[in-house]
Amino acid sequence: MPADQASDANKPLSIRLIGTWELLSREDYTSSGERINDPGLGSDPIALLVYDGAGHFAAQFMKRDRTSVAADLPGSQAPNNSRAQGGYDAYFGSYSVDDSQGSVTQRLVGALSVENIGQVLTRSMSVVGDELTIKLETVAVTGEAITRTLRWRRVG
Repeated sequence: MPADQASDANKPLSIRLIGTWELLSREDYTSSGERINDPGLGSDPIALLVYDGAGHFAAQFMKRDRTSVAADLPGSQAPNNSRAQGGYDAYFGSYSVDDSQGSVTQRLVGALSVENIGQVLTRSMSVVGDELTIKLETVAVTGEAITRTLRWRRVG
C-alpha cells in the first residue's frame, strides 16, 4: 500500500468520505447470489455523489441509455432506497457518519420522487484510497430482498 494510502487508512470515515465521487458500478444480488437488473436505472447507470465537510450531500443517478426507459414504477416501499423516475434519480440533504460502525445516515431534504422527501437512509460505507464502497440491504421491484453494492471513484 502506498504511503499516502496508509496514512489515509488511519483517518476516520467521516474525513475520508468528503469529496466528489463518480460511480464505477452498481450491482444487485439476491441471497442466492443471482445478479438482477434494476429496471429503473439499468445495470450500468452513471452517477455523481458529493459529501461536503459541513454535513451536506447530493446524489444523482441516471440510466445510461434513457431512450428505452421503462414506465415509472409506483412509489418505493423498499427499505433504505429511493425511487427513480424516467431513468433518473436525485436527492440531497444532510448526513452524519458513525465512524465506529462504518455507516452513514442521510436525511433527504429534497428528492426527485416526492415520497422520498424526509426519508432517512443508512448505509455501510468504506473508503480505501480513492475508492468508496457502499453496501445496503433493500428490496427489488419484484419484492425480493437484495444486497446492493455501489463502487465509486473519487474525482474531486
